[in-house]
Amino acid sequence: MAAIGGEAKKKRGMMDVLRALGRPRVGVMLALGFSSGLPFMMIGNTLGFWLSENDIKLKAIGYLSWAGLAYLWKFIWGAIVDHLPAPFMAAILGRRRGWMIITQIGVGVGLVGMALSGPHNLPALGAFAVLAGIMAAMQDTVIDAWRIEIAEDPDELGLLTAAYSLGFRIAMFATEALILLLATAIGWGPSYGIFGLLMVVGLGAALMAKEPVRADQVMDRKATEKPPFSWRGIYDAVAGPFIVFFKAHGVATAILMLAMITLYHLCDYMRGPMSNPYYIALGIDKPTIAVVRGVIGVPVTIAGIAVGGLLSVRLGVIRTLLLGAVLQPIGVAGFALLGLHGGDYPLVSLGGLHLTAFETIMGFDAFAIAISGVALIGYMSSLTSLGYTATQYALLTSAMAWTGKILKGFSGDIVERLEAGGRPLLQAYATFYLGSAAIGIPAILLCLILANRQARALKAAKAGVEP
Repeated sequence: MAAIGGEAKKKRGMMDVLRALGRPRVGVMLALGFSSGLPFMMIGNTLGFWLSENDIKLKAIGYLSWAGLAYLWKFIWGAIVDHLPAPFMAAILGRRRGWMIITQIGVGVGLVGMALSGPHNLPALGAFAVLAGIMAAMQDTVIDAWRIEIAEDPDELGLLTAAYSLGFRIAMFATEALILLLATAIGWGPSYGIFGLLMVVGLGAALMAKEPVRADQVMDRKATEKPPFSWRGIYDAVAGPFIVFFKAHGVATAILMLAMITLYHLCDYMRGPMSNPYYIALGIDKPTIAVVRGVIGVPVTIAGIAVGGLLSVRLGVIRTLLLGAVLQPIGVAGFALLGLHGGDYPLVSLGGLHLTAFETIMGFDAFAIAISGVALIGYMSSLTSLGYTATQYALLTSAMAWTGKILKGFSGDIVERLEAGGRPLLQAYATFYLGSAAIGIPAILLCLILANRQARALKAAKAGVEP
């Protein structure tokens, strides 16, 4: 893939990006991004909202968020989809599309099972959430591999990444906001069932997608030289992606990359399970949250995705990563103001424009997360090697998620302990959010170190010497 932060052959403007979204391949990527994003909140923050409305303890809500731990093992799912053909599907649809279909059906079954179980049967609800999590993580892995392998050049990879991010964010809006309106009208169980059936969007996109022929040829050649179930094949599946990755980037730089990726979204992960319970404690109802996420969150997110893509081309990915690393904790810390104030409050009133603190903070947070998300996805995509695409990208996304997925399970316990220590509930939430924001500082420092190393490497390359 292209070197990080290298000069683009052609600088694209905003209209270039928007026009490119009409290409068939980019349209398929948009739908696959929606399919990838659909289960993410359904087994995470939205599930926490459902449970909190049924008087499930915060500690239990935090622990149930561990249903998403399957995302930590993406490198295992990557090794599977890189080295094994999709059962019953590969001969008809190919390796990538076959795995897409299998995992999308699995996610749908998991979500519908959650709908039928509900909070009155927590063991069954948790089991179906785990199934949905495993299938969702595997689906992400194969879709990410397809996105990277189908791109003809770095520019198209950037467009596909933007389309994926947009589709993912549309799904996030649907599962964070629209579902609140739907749940208010018909209840949580039926709403989960409907969203489970929406996985048909991904199924349609998978059937329309084309197989990445060049990548298939590389994997088929590897399968001939190193059969999947031979010792050489097993060793290549387990060790090959790591060996190639560390050789390509150097051990020291590779470790820094993994550390930065691991910590990059940690502040956002940490506050995740407590977001909706926090809004309830603030006295903000579901329709209001849904409207704010729709009227403010969606357009601001789309703008953030476009800005993140353009900045990645014009400033370089590392600088955009650094900007995202700074913006994220600011957005997270902003929510503490609501708890310290005791609820939402008017912030701006100019003529017909009226904005509350909640609306403003939600908008800024959505913009920050969108910019940082596009930058990180583009960065990780460019670090992979053909033949190990799914496994290496899965390794990177696992590195991104593992600390957050584990630590966020303790989020409810932390808030309860802060409250038990003598703080009012809203003050306990505010303290928790400030602590979550502080967790973002190490990522900023690592981005600075990587930017410095990259600058020295480019300077050395221009001078014709080794960095």
